[in-house]
Amino acid sequence: MRIGIVAGEMSGDYLGAGLMRELRRIYPHARFEGVGGRRMQAEGLASVYPMEALSVMGLVEVLRHLPHLLRIRRALVRRFREDPPALFIGVDAPDFNLRLERRLRDVGVPTVHYVSPTVWAWRQGRIRQIAQSVDCMLCIFPFEREFFRNHAVPATFVGHPLADEIPMTPDQGEARQALGLPADGPVVALLPGSRMSEAKYLGPVFLETAAWLYQHRPDLHFIVPCATDAIAAHMRGLAAARNEGMPISLVDGRARESLSAATVALLASGTASLEAMLHKRPMVVAYKVSLLTGWLARYLIKVPHFAMPNLIADRRMVEEFAQHDAVPGNLGPAVLDLLEHPEKRDRLVAEFSALHERLRQDASVQAAEAVSRLLEARRGRIAETRGMT
Repeated sequence: MRIGIVAGEMSGDYLGAGLMRELRRIYPHARFEGVGGRRMQAEGLASVYPMEALSVMGLVEVLRHLPHLLRIRRALVRRFREDPPALFIGVDAPDFNLRLERRLRDVGVPTVHYVSPTVWAWRQGRIRQIAQSVDCMLCIFPFEREFFRNHAVPATFVGHPLADEIPMTPDQGEARQALGLPADGPVVALLPGSRMSEAKYLGPVFLETAAWLYQHRPDLHFIVPCATDAIAAHMRGLAAARNEGMPISLVDGRARESLSAATVALLASGTASLEAMLHKRPMVVAYKVSLLTGWLARYLIKVPHFAMPNLIADRRMVEEFAQHDAVPGNLGPAVLDLLEHPEKRDRLVAEFSALHERLRQDASVQAAEAVSRLLEARRGRIAETRGMT
């Protein structure tokens, strides 16, 4: 059995790899072809394009790369239409994958989309496109399933793989020892994002915020996990230029260990805020893109929050700052407030634990079984049609 699968960024690579592993348990001879990163390739994916070619963030930023993205999508459509797979799975990257899914579904290829687009938050007109593109939507958050079912889109809540993988009580001491951090004392983790575009906007702001915090709390130690070599070089250059004398450790990758080790985290919005929640780490969340992208987002986004804990809880659980508000004068005091009020940290830890339990559903297994049900139902319909003829 040959399965097409496309992921567009690191979080999708992680999700896709878990789904591939469980699908191979059900279908031992399954072959996977499409686009993915190191994790998916380690599970046997033949990636016909580098995943980095699809990893573009922001409305304006996408426009600069649009011709190349369109060429890749046309080539994938041609490849899968000329030699149709048994199934196609789009992992996140909705602007890229949904049109690809629709073109393949039009020629009879069953399609699955893993990770709901944030259609419930903005651009709700996309629901019609989704209904035309997707045979099954795999939702990682519980509120998404009802939204899609109310719009006649088949949807299954599978939970989030990170909730299955991250322990309910991470070991802070072990993480600090592994990272060479002080066993005692407060540690602030700075996560400026997994894309270079995020790191360029938030990296300088986060280091300025760290300097502000260090002036107020000289007992602080900072750790910066860098998602890629390029981001690591960028952040090292920024840190060297500042030369503030504050204790700061820059590490390649190791974001989860850094969150486990931290007392408080300052991070970019997105998957990092979910990971911090699952690690039970109090946080302050920032979002910063180009001026034009930010201006457009103000008019398009329909939800009151962007930090994942706030979205899941449907209330402002953690402090979040966007665009012109994402400055050291706001971020620093918000982080300092958490550092100096342990009762606030304890309350957040209890609330994060409850959310963790809701998301802990053995997601990769649930997703693979939903895909299998779709495949078996399709086989049954094909067999029934052949029997009638």
